[in-house]
Amino acid sequence: MQTSTLTTFVIGFFIGVAWRTVQFVPFETSLLVLLLAGGLGLVWRRSSSTASAPYLFLIGVLLLAISLGLLRTEIATWQFGQSDLQQFVGKEVTIIGTVVREPDYREQTVQVYVETEEDLVLVTSDRLQSFSYGDLVEVTGKLERPGTFVTELGRTFDYAAYLQAKGVEYRISFAEVSIIKSGQGNFIIENLLKAKQILIQGMQQVIPEPAVGLAGGLLLGVKSGLGSDIEEDFRRTGIIHIVVLSGYNVMLVVGFILFFFSFVFPLRLRAVAGLIAITAFALIVGLSATVVRASVMAALVLLAGVLGRRYDVLRALLLAGFVMVCLNPYLLLFDIGFQLSFMATLGLVLIVPQFETNVVEGKNNWFGMQTFFFATIATQIAVLPLLIYHIGEVSLVSVLINVLVLPVVSVAMLLSFIAGVLASVSITIASLVGFLAYLSLLYILQIASWGAALPFASIVLPPISEITVLLLYGSMFTLWYFKTHQSTYDELAGWVIEEEIETTDRKPVVKEDTPIFFR
Repeated sequence: MQTSTLTTFVIGFFIGVAWRTVQFVPFETSLLVLLLAGGLGLVWRRSSSTASAPYLFLIGVLLLAISLGLLRTEIATWQFGQSDLQQFVGKEVTIIGTVVREPDYREQTVQVYVETEEDLVLVTSDRLQSFSYGDLVEVTGKLERPGTFVTELGRTFDYAAYLQAKGVEYRISFAEVSIIKSGQGNFIIENLLKAKQILIQGMQQVIPEPAVGLAGGLLLGVKSGLGSDIEEDFRRTGIIHIVVLSGYNVMLVVGFILFFFSFVFPLRLRAVAGLIAITAFALIVGLSATVVRASVMAALVLLAGVLGRRYDVLRALLLAGFVMVCLNPYLLLFDIGFQLSFMATLGLVLIVPQFETNVVEGKNNWFGMQTFFFATIATQIAVLPLLIYHIGEVSLVSVLINVLVLPVVSVAMLLSFIAGVLASVSITIASLVGFLAYLSLLYILQIASWGAALPFASIVLPPISEITVLLLYGSMFTLWYFKTHQSTYDELAGWVIEEEIETTDRKPVVKEDTPIFFR
């Protein structure tokens, strides 16, 4: 499939999903759009040799994708509003279910996702209670529907929509929870999470606080060990992405895995082992939108190598986005992580090459720092409208801090992982590696603290509307399009209109009033 066709299809599918997400669309409308797509397809087949055929084809693909997006989102709505629990909203209830995701420990509370026979309920309880994946629990508390609230920076956060993207319709806060039985979850996931806890405990033995909390965030996306002050420093300096398992972290882990397997397995076995390892890692750290997107793209890298095909990053990104939204349509508008991850990667794909060809061609790479510099600028440009809309706080030092920090992240991750693994074998050897890991982690913490202390580290911008976000991205795309096609315009500008010259008997004969183009 050509990139233009795939791009058109994915954009159309996203339009259909967004349309049905924000507004009820009758089934007849979806069917009408589908029929229009079929009609254009027939017209295209009959006039495939005309100049307008490619445009008819792309419009048909766009309408087909819109109809599929409408239908897929309509099906997704069927899982909500059908539960018997809706009659007990606002009342105290007792439910019995299984903890189906790893508990999320915060400073004062712990959040667990409890799955009953019909529903997935978010339960919040006291942090001192200890839960594990696979626990069968009895929960007692007041049943609520999540609503919206205004953040400290004046943004309205639709918590209900956010939880809807996670498959949750109801929540119980300040719940009393008792464990009935353990070990009721998936055997493979349960053992993977146990391995994760062993790694964390190993790092805690040889890396002191607060560096070990950062190590957990870099490797496994565990933010609970950071503390609110450090997390705020990372947010003000624009490097919070490194502790929430951004695509950069995931690709580093995948790179470590593939590098190790390259010494052990031939190409085909390496691809199989790599796919298994990537899947296991995604399950260990939690199937967040960022992790899934990066994992899908990494899996496509392996498949492209096995099949002997060229790996196209843009196609991989579009395919990963389509698969994720197809599986869960609510990700598109309600999951901030998906939006930021998708746009950041798109910025790397589209914007960084413009810097490389127009700005830095033929110049030194500043000992490798140039790569991080322009990658950071590209991602910041790509996610800026979303940051303003969702969060409101924009870091003014993020480019500088990312350039100083990102080269050390891979070293800190590798050393922390080795130290955690060695801790189960030899504390002495693990302590030596742990000390080196501590130095790299301490460097990141100090840079973040220094950057956050600057009076101009971040600014708070006024709220903007959804239309403004679309206009900003439309302007960005228009600027990018004309910039990437500048060479074509330059070539046309060098062409002039002259009279056509025919050659007869080797003598030039001028045929007037017949202009042609030539350089």
